[in-house]
Amino acid sequence: MTTGGAADAAGAIGRAAATAALLATATLGPPLPAPGAVAPPAATAPPAADALAACTAGTGPYQRELEGHLRRRADGVQDIRDCEAIRGFQRSNAIRPADGYAGLVTFRTMVAVAARANPNAAGGCPVRPHRVTCVDLERQLLWVQRDSAVVFPPVPVRTGRDDEETRPGWHEVYWRSEDHKSTLYDDAPMPWAQFFDEGQALHGRPGDLYAHGGSAGCVNLSVPDARRLWDLLTEGDAVYVWGTKPGTEG
Repeated sequence: MTTGGAADAAGAIGRAAATAALLATATLGPPLPAPGAVAPPAATAPPAADALAACTAGTGPYQRELEGHLRRRADGVQDIRDCEAIRGFQRSNAIRPADGYAGLVTFRTMVAVAARANPNAAGGCPVRPHRVTCVDLERQLLWVQRDSAVVFPPVPVRTGRDDEETRPGWHEVYWRSEDHKSTLYDDAPMPWAQFFDEGQALHGRPGDLYAHGGSAGCVNLSVPDARRLWDLLTEGDAVYVWGTKPGTEG
């Protein structure tokens, strides 16, 4: 055999060996089940939580307003798509329970969200070069601005009920009490209290912010919002209150 022939033979043997190895590899795989055995089911992802809880809330008192805000047909009647849209809004704004019901908490949150882009669009709160805490009684909103810049975005509040309205006009924070208890209402907690007018204060309200239709004149915030406001303001800061709370004579 010549040298060239030996090389050709060696190449052929090598190719045959490679082919045999590939065939052997192709036959490897998971073992076949024994005769009569039942193959295990294919793995599937667990169902999403949303799929486990149908949105079944009925029509709420603020149905039409929520539908309009969420760009649904504002007919004031709940359907499954309205319910899912409202529930999505509740989840994105940490409202509990997120059940799709257009109730007061969801509505008040919606008003604050809608105002975020420009809460002072109507010019109700005077623009000053210093910080001004703006309390809009009509919309039940509070925000803080310096010049025309919003430095504390609008949040829902509860102001004074009829005959105990939050007093309108210019005020200033004159005393602050971090863990205050009311001396008039059975030691009721008033965390992060910032007093601005003869006993009326900006402060947190534990529990249901909207209970009893209003405060005795204070501007109530959720406790987390009151803490954030406390961290921003100081004694001497300006507070401006205007408008009329719905359901009061002003």
